[in-house]
Amino acid sequence: MNELFEDGDYYTGPPLSNDMILHAEDSLGLRLPEGYVSALSIRNGGVLKRRCFPTEFTTSWAADHFEVRALLGVGGTWGIDSSSGLGSADSIAEWGYPDVGVVICDMPSGGHDVVMLDYSQSGPYGEPSVAYVDEDRIPRTVAGSFEEFLARLIPYSSPI
Repeated sequence: MNELFEDGDYYTGPPLSNDMILHAEDSLGLRLPEGYVSALSIRNGGVLKRRCFPTEFTTSWAADHFEVRALLGVGGTWGIDSSSGLGSADSIAEWGYPDVGVVICDMPSGGHDVVMLDYSQSGPYGEPSVAYVDEDRIPRTVAGSFEEFLARLIPYSSPI
């Protein structure tokens, strides 16, 4: 049973392969964390079942959380390495996000905030933290690893 993704294939890229991972890493100039690649091996991106991330700070979304819509995979239209205008590099350029890593989630705000793998402390081949970037464009570390980020997501209907 898939505990990570909802049914349906919106935001889902082509079946994941090692070549796709290597291509994405080469085009982005970094190593993708093992936990992220493992999640994509379940499904190469898609709408998440648990989409609410509790915070100890106010966001433009709410006083105590932000919502993600989907986890972005590699390859295809929605892939983080895509040149379709929806890839990480295009999102960073279009929305003025800090160039600290890779945009990994689609957000319901349509570009006003984002979740990124943040390589600013680890370097491109280290283990990135996960940062939330709000309208002020300041990256705020919300998880020390991608696995921690996934573990802290809760269903949106849960009280916070």
